Amino acid sequence: QVQLVESGGGSVQSGGSLRLSCVASGYSFASATYCMGWFRQAPGKEREGIALIDQNGWRDRKEIAAGRFTISQDKSKNTIYLQMSSLKPDDTGMYYCAARLSPYCYYTADYPNWGPGTQITVSP
Repeated sequence: QVQLVESGGGSVQSGGSLRLSCVASGYSFASATYCMGWFRQAPGKEREGIALIDQNGWRDRKEIAAGRFTISQDKSKNTIYLQMSSLKPDDTGMYYCAARLSPYCYYTADYPNWGPGTQITVSP
């Protein structure tokens, strides 16, 4: 059974930085085929994709992340990260980690596995 647990959220001032972590269990990064991603949902808005990474280290990020957010992984820890800098109040929201055990890596809402989320609040 796949489980994902995010951590690292919190309250920061505009311009600050945070690093989110997502620990995965139920499969091994060393042997599985997977796509994992970070998504976020702001109050009153739809969930949106931020960045993706797969088992080969291929990465992608949306325009909202360009130049500010970086996705990475540590296969020895079965963990992916989202390093965020230059945070803005518009970045406030719940941040989710998602995973699918397939090679199909897209920004869609149909990932079968989601973490409970971690809240980020950016004050002006």
